[in-house]
Amino acid sequence: MISKSTIDKVFEAARVEEVIGDFVNLKKSGSNFKGLSPFTDERSPSFMVSPVKQIWKDFSSGKGGTVVSFLMEHEHFTYPEAIKYLAKKYNIEVEETQLSSEDKEKANERESLYLVTEFANNYFQKVLQETDQGRSIGLGYFKERGFTGETIEKFQLGYALDQWEAFTNNALNKGYQLEFLEKTGLTIVKDDRKFDRFKGRVIFPIHSMSGRVLGFGGRILKQDKRAAKYLNSPESDIYHKSKVLYGIYYAKQSIAKEDNCFLVEGYTDVIQMHQSGIKNVVASSGTALTPDQIRLVNRLTKNITVLFDGDAAGTRASLRGIDLILEQGMNVKVCAFPEGEDPDSFARKNSFEELSLFLEEQAVDFIQFKASLLFEETRNDPIKKAETIRDIVNSIAKIPDYIKREIYIRECAKIMDISEEVLFSTLAQIENKARKESDRKYKVQRKQFEVIKKSPETPKVNVQYELERKIIEILLLYGNRKEQFEDLQLQEDEDGELVLEPVVQEYKVFEKIYLDLHEDEMEFSNSNFRSIYYAIIDTLNQDPDFKLSEFIAQVKPEIASEMTSILMNEERYNLHDWERRSIYPKPKDVSVAQLVNETILSLRCFLIDQKVNDFKQETLTGKSNKGVLEDVLNYSNLKMLLSRKLNRVL
Repeated sequence: MISKSTIDKVFEAARVEEVIGDFVNLKKSGSNFKGLSPFTDERSPSFMVSPVKQIWKDFSSGKGGTVVSFLMEHEHFTYPEAIKYLAKKYNIEVEETQLSSEDKEKANERESLYLVTEFANNYFQKVLQETDQGRSIGLGYFKERGFTGETIEKFQLGYALDQWEAFTNNALNKGYQLEFLEKTGLTIVKDDRKFDRFKGRVIFPIHSMSGRVLGFGGRILKQDKRAAKYLNSPESDIYHKSKVLYGIYYAKQSIAKEDNCFLVEGYTDVIQMHQSGIKNVVASSGTALTPDQIRLVNRLTKNITVLFDGDAAGTRASLRGIDLILEQGMNVKVCAFPEGEDPDSFARKNSFEELSLFLEEQAVDFIQFKASLLFEETRNDPIKKAETIRDIVNSIAKIPDYIKREIYIRECAKIMDISEEVLFSTLAQIENKARKESDRKYKVQRKQFEVIKKSPETPKVNVQYELERKIIEILLLYGNRKEQFEDLQLQEDEDGELVLEPVVQEYKVFEKIYLDLHEDEMEFSNSNFRSIYYAIIDTLNQDPDFKLSEFIAQVKPEIASEMTSILMNEERYNLHDWERRSIYPKPKDVSVAQLVNETILSLRCFLIDQKVNDFKQETLTGKSNKGVLEDVLNYSNLKMLLSRKLNRVL
């Protein structure tokens, strides 16, 4: 259990824009920051972070909350784990009781998998550094690759003993369950036998973007034709290889800072380049590049430089991944190493300055690289050259940006010595074919799900819901503020007529709202709003130093999400860059006191309308009497007075 003082320190120190900035490339937008949603596949920003309110909102998925809720949503942390992560980031000492064996058993399955992988990671590192076999074989291999002790420690490299059950038995003796050892793939169970998956291999832990260990890659060191050179953890509830990039945890800040990501193939490529000083580098871990992996990078930068080995066959095979990158609207450059070299070997042989200069000078736009490479192979074969040109135009067709398409078509025409008109015509044919295929699929789907069409109905605005929502927003933003409220109290004049007389009094905003609602015996119809309302009133009554971020952190996640939606509702309009289109939204100039009065009065008027309608229904059903008619008249007069105060026709 983490102490309250530690939690308070964490919320005091943590900055939502800094923490989320480690996972999403945020750009300034007025007083806020915006970026691409980390929860959905999108190309236009719908993710907003408010440094002032210390909250975030993802308008594409509906999620939102505090810095802690972001980590819980994005990294699947438990609440204590999110607090510990932030404490580590901000150098805050965590005060807590020791996790007992009973607590471990109570952990849910997902957390049990994380506990197992964390234990395995520590075990493999310990074996590497503290056993004779680990030092002589594992450490010897890493040293031979040129990795320093600091690099080995940073990337948490390890070694698995060349014994069938060494790791498994150690884990079982420590109280970890065989069920979770098997589900993470660390232990293979066949009939009554169990043995270590990574036996006799050097270990590369695979981290999430926040640094959690998801799985492992293991390289065998001895010659064995029956065994794979590299072996990865199998898919599990916490490890999905198509959604993970090796090295992203170590590279994320550098990628955002340099506004570029180098993409390589293997673990050692990443580690060697990182050690050489090029830190914005990740690997697809030997698997074919996937859209999910590309989107992972897309959150941090729009620019990817693909680094190819000096192997022509491997280069051609890797070109297929470039089309996927283009489809995501990203900018792609390609850099090929000299024949016989790869990022690992080249980084070992050259200094940081030489490596940086090579990458800068040799990185070319993908279209130039692809055209030049294929042109050399098809120079004297017209048929193959035509196929090559069509292949290149197919790649260009995948680019969402029309301006970029035109530029690439012109570049391709120069390189391939062909007219731009022909290329534009070919591009149009490809687009037309794709459009027809898309239309065909749409018609098939529509036919399958065709239902009787109903005339479209204009959705009705739920006035009471919107007004209750506005009251909650006012309480959250201004609840503790003191304001001068001008009330018009109902009084009788000399002729016995009801008139409104102005009276000015000072209240805190939450006091004024509470008094007005209590006086009229008005209750929130929405249960979520009702819960939030009483929670805010109670907190403001007890805590004069009310802090919005702390309050949101203490409520249930679903309530926190609702509050974030309310608070960030108007911020969504900042996502559209209106100023860039010479459109300047008018800022609020209404005072808080006026906003409170107008909202409460509008709610009163709405409820009066409801009451009058109820009376009318009684009249229609024959249940009316003289008293009901008098009530209708009184409510109608009251509504007229309120409409004067609001300066509206109601």
